[in-house]
Amino acid sequence: MFNLRKIALAAASIAALSVPGIAAAEGMVGISMPTKTSARWIDDGNNMVKQFQEAGYQTDLQYADDDIPNQLAQIENMITKGVNVLVIAAIDGTTLSNALANAKAADVKIIAYDRLIRDTPDIDYYATFDNFKVGVEQATTLVDGLKERFPDVKPWNVELFGGSPDDNNAFFFYDGAMSVIQPLIDDGSIVIPSGQMGMDKVGTLRWDPATAQSRMDNILSANYTDKQVNGVLSPYDGLSIGILSSLKGVGYGSGDMKMPIVSGQDAELQSVKSIQAGEQYSTIFKDTRELAKVTVGMVNAMMKGEEPQVNDTETYNNGVKVVPSYLLEPVAVTEKNLTDVLVGSGYYTEDQLK
Repeated sequence: MFNLRKIALAAASIAALSVPGIAAAEGMVGISMPTKTSARWIDDGNNMVKQFQEAGYQTDLQYADDDIPNQLAQIENMITKGVNVLVIAAIDGTTLSNALANAKAADVKIIAYDRLIRDTPDIDYYATFDNFKVGVEQATTLVDGLKERFPDVKPWNVELFGGSPDDNNAFFFYDGAMSVIQPLIDDGSIVIPSGQMGMDKVGTLRWDPATAQSRMDNILSANYTDKQVNGVLSPYDGLSIGILSSLKGVGYGSGDMKMPIVSGQDAELQSVKSIQAGEQYSTIFKDTRELAKVTVGMVNAMMKGEEPQVNDTETYNNGVKVVPSYLLEPVAVTEKNLTDVLVGSGYYTEDQLK
């Protein structure tokens, strides 16, 4: 059950990490974001620029358009400009080692933002959400929805989608979800008619909605000529929209074909409206305003020569080191608590949801 008091206390705790006025001196922060194709990354960039500037920093915000060489060039350009700190949400978390070595040589501090950067010793800190818990919450809402919409169906026919294999978070989302789903597969409550399991089979490169829609089309035509799908694990709202388009294209949501339970993530406005319309069942709300606050707090501490506050020093091994991290709590959203969570927190207005 959503608890406004708990979220308010959590937000207050985060805010205490990052009071804007405590920057030791003006500096420049380079902010490297992966793409503008997802509304959440636009929000991330805008929130960080606003909060860093309020804290007295100059900012250089760049979007790489999901192009790895472009992101590398932008990061190198930021180093040349003399940024003091790099905040990077990587397209591919394994491709930045040389650029980050150059940054370290120039005494630039580096924060991995929401996506872990792998195979480098040069990351100082990681600011993100509890990504394993994101997957747990996605699968929990999926199962709750199956019980609610298909109480007399057993076993439930479910299909699995994963995020981009070059994004470290995708594996945490999938593993968290499977910690809930696998026991139900084992006891016969859930079956996967396509047989497609594991990130090597269900991953969706670059989180591409069209790729997800095409794969769902193929799954339906190959495995559901004489049965109906009851649920789809989707790790991201953009994929969910593609999956839903495929489902609606063959008649789900009309006549005697109930809409399957479809999960999501990021509370993007199109998906929130889809939840209101009874199509997508759930999403995961990750308040990017709070993630920006944590990131500003980390930068403020480092610029003062202090240790930033972290709450995880075990989970995120990038292949070279365990990166000290601050993990925020994700919030599962369904039609039942949508207004309380999203409007109550000020993330959306009532008019935006009409």
